[in-house]
Amino acid sequence: MSNETLNEEPQAPVTAAAEVKAVVEALIFASPEPLTPKMLFRLLREEPKEDVLAAIEALKADYENRPGLQMVEVAGGYQIVTRPDLHEWVRRLFHERSSAKLTAQGLESLAVIAYKQPITALEITEIRGVNTSGVLSTLLERHLIKIVGRKNVVGRPFLYATTKEFLIRFGLKDLHDLPKIEDMAEALGFDPPAGLMETTPREDMLPLEEDDLEGSKVEGQSE
Repeated sequence: MSNETLNEEPQAPVTAAAEVKAVVEALIFASPEPLTPKMLFRLLREEPKEDVLAAIEALKADYENRPGLQMVEVAGGYQIVTRPDLHEWVRRLFHERSSAKLTAQGLESLAVIAYKQPITALEITEIRGVNTSGVLSTLLERHLIKIVGRKNVVGRPFLYATTKEFLIRFGLKDLHDLPKIEDMAEALGFDPPAGLMETTPREDMLPLEEDDLEGSKVEGQSE
């Protein structure tokens, strides 16, 4: 055995903590959707899970003091986004069109679904006092709501609930993060329907934010 071989030091880990952190940051930044820890574990499968989690925590600390960007936890994953107080400047960059915004009617219907889900079209109409079929079509097209089953009553009407895209759009970690309806209405600039005032999320509604919904689970759920 040569002296050169004897004098060799043990090799350091292939990927240092700083490099893991850099990779995690790049993946979160590049991902079009919130990147979950599970997905990060899969992408960095050569690295110990505790190192990946440590990198996430280090990045969260870094972004607390960034003036223009923040790292947020939404829909069970992480995103790097611009800070809310800079929205107007970002809007100018993308020349946001007013047609891309939801109407007051759309926001009202979305709020009813968010706080009362799973809910039928007729129940939404009863709360809002106006027909909502056209609005529901728009919300479905924008992937803010989805059909999650049928209600076990005469006619077996469709049940609607919010989607992961809804959580992302409104910056919610999960449905537990829904604010009071009055606060949401004020922030988004619409008048909440009278039938929805003083509403808080139901405990039996909270697990319904992800794709683990099954029609069989909601068919027999009470109103």
